[in-house]
Amino acid sequence: MQITKNNNKLADQLIEKLENKTAVIGVVGLGYVGLPLAVEKAKAGYKVIGFDIQQEKVEEVNQGINYIGDVVDDELRDIVNNKQLKATTDYSLIEEIDAVAICVPTPLDIYKQPNTSYVESSAMEISDYLHEGMLIVLESTTYPGTTEEILKPILENSNLKCGEDFFLAYSPERVDPGNKEFKTKNTPKVVGGVSENCTKVAATMYSNVLDSDIHQVSSPAVAEMEKILENTFRNINIGLANEMAVLCNKMGIDVWEVIDAAATKPYGFMPFYPGPGLGGHCIPIDPWYLTWKAREYNYHTKLIETAGEINNEMPDYIVKRIMEILNKDGKALNGSNILVLGVAYKKDIDDYRESPVLPILEQLDDGGANWTAVDPYVKEFKYKKGLNTPIPSATNEMLNNADLVLIATNHSSFDYDRILAHSAAVFDTRNSYGYSPKNEKYYKL
Repeated sequence: MQITKNNNKLADQLIEKLENKTAVIGVVGLGYVGLPLAVEKAKAGYKVIGFDIQQEKVEEVNQGINYIGDVVDDELRDIVNNKQLKATTDYSLIEEIDAVAICVPTPLDIYKQPNTSYVESSAMEISDYLHEGMLIVLESTTYPGTTEEILKPILENSNLKCGEDFFLAYSPERVDPGNKEFKTKNTPKVVGGVSENCTKVAATMYSNVLDSDIHQVSSPAVAEMEKILENTFRNINIGLANEMAVLCNKMGIDVWEVIDAAATKPYGFMPFYPGPGLGGHCIPIDPWYLTWKAREYNYHTKLIETAGEINNEMPDYIVKRIMEILNKDGKALNGSNILVLGVAYKKDIDDYRESPVLPILEQLDDGGANWTAVDPYVKEFKYKKGLNTPIPSATNEMLNNADLVLIATNHSSFDYDRILAHSAAVFDTRNSYGYSPKNEKYYKL
């Protein structure tokens, strides 16, 4: 007679360790998602081990040096000093882990197809040291099916069986850099496990870490799809706002005033705003995961792709508008001095991942313009094959010498009155002044 392991017993044992805080928790990937999550788990009373392939990040964490805006410097320093959190590049320490979250990048390749190599390599590292009664949760945003089609087979190469010997779930990250109200700690969490016990164990871990609702769904695929829906919803609505901005400009109508007026309706309308394009790791990328996966089912995601095209074309539109504004003063883009205010993809953060400012800068280069980037948050950014260091603030002399000032990111620290007073022309892509100033040198999206 074949004897099978009691997976309920293993689940109960892990749940007990999670509830009494004796479980050791790991986080793979110490970036914008992983480090805040590791900090919250350590603050909740767990011993946490963070894994990353970048030695520099590991050393900074172990010295209590913070490099993520949403992490409080003193909190990181305290939990490191109290030995609640340590970082390492040594994946053999997975043997000490009871539960681990995978928070690694899932970028697109040049063909806008998902690159799951970071997820796969993380799973292979974990598989080498996977042990009975362990929980693995994928948090990286990806297409529906990744957890069960990619992670599960890799982890089962350890000769342990998912749902019986170890537990596997998906719980999408919901990080909004710079959000003052909702952070990792208080944002509701969605959890979907491969089995009922997988979901139960994962939900127990998060309920003991976060001050938020834990919403359990029937499978990892549901959790994966809901995350794609969240960001596709935003992508499409921002695409609509951008298209309205282009049309309103042609018609001589202030699109921002139109949106504000529509937002007075107490039902059936949610305001989204135009801008120079989409930025961040999620909204510009996530919908393309679904577009790629849909081809497997012989389905063409027309609305998603159209919205993506509109948003991707906004940097082109911004440069076209810059040329039109310069032409009014008899100037060409070639040889003009452009002062670009903001590199980050949104206000008051240092995150420039997928920032629409980068393709704008490339087009300014291609057109022969001389540009200078200003950003008080971004210390340096990768541009083409090198690094560029923006200056933290623009002097009056710099404003006076610019043929055009482009407000690409509306950081709160910018002195907008001074900018307008000392500039020959201002093109504002963020409605930084509210309703248009009565100034003939001011233009906005």
